[in-house]
Amino acid sequence: MVLDRKRGSIGHTIFNKIGDHLRPGDLLVLNETRVIPARLYAVKLPGGGRVELLLLHKENGQSWEVLVGGKGLIVGRQLKVDEGPLAEVTAVLDGPRRVVRFHEPIERFLPVAGHVPLPPYIKTPLNDPERYQTIYARQPGSAAAPTAGLHFTQPLIDRLVAQGIRFTSLTLHVGLDTFAPVTADDPRLHAIHTEYCQLTHETAQVINNTRRDGGRIIAVGTTSVRTLESAAHLAKEDDVVGEFEGPTDLYILPGHKFQAVDAMITNFHLPRSSLIMMVSAFCGREMILGAYEIAKEQHYRFYSFGDAMLIG
Repeated sequence: MVLDRKRGSIGHTIFNKIGDHLRPGDLLVLNETRVIPARLYAVKLPGGGRVELLLLHKENGQSWEVLVGGKGLIVGRQLKVDEGPLAEVTAVLDGPRRVVRFHEPIERFLPVAGHVPLPPYIKTPLNDPERYQTIYARQPGSAAAPTAGLHFTQPLIDRLVAQGIRFTSLTLHVGLDTFAPVTADDPRLHAIHTEYCQLTHETAQVINNTRRDGGRIIAVGTTSVRTLESAAHLAKEDDVVGEFEGPTDLYILPGHKFQAVDAMITNFHLPRSSLIMMVSAFCGREMILGAYEIAKEQHYRFYSFGDAMLIG
């Protein structure tokens, strides 16, 4: 689906023809994070009860913030990870969140002990876990894929480059809070957690030069949007973005003034999610709700392995 915000128009095409809607000098900004096999299974010691651990992000040393499934996971509870090391719950956070300290670095065990944390609505196991990675995934650290990028193939990128479209990359490690439903009646009261992101000096220069040369900055995915708009707060005078590395807690709601993003490529999101609110902030609530009604009528596929929209 192609949404033109200025004209208020909606069109339909296939992703392989996205170049028809791009111009020489446009810059596509990719998130090169890589999904880690972050789902672990373990037993409680003593007792042997089964639990599930989902790695969210590394705190320090061998401690990780995790999402747990199972009862009795209080401070001091010992665990034995299947095909992995011993571990201990060292802090209880809100809801099912815990801090767990592994007795050995868990990273070395992930290739054997870890499982790709597919969204719960995907019931069929992936025979090839690479299907849940973008072709340009480079930096391990995400609990979920930046799914707008799953549509790109290397032949498509090559054709776009030959057309004069340019590419650059940043990193945002996706946490599961990205997909947590907004349950508060006032979305401003929804607690959104931080995600690590990085936009280098070199990438900032490419982005700033693109804007000066009249090209559009096109974010591939909401994760790229969040990083770009976070880096915009560090921009020097006459620049669009500044280099940035660290956690971002930017929560984009209608009323947000976009500084860095001229267009975005995104999938169709769950209702009552922070992602659909971000997209609504970009093109207007009424337009996005109307577009979603058309998408349902036209049998578009939603969510991670679904279809995409270009909003320009």
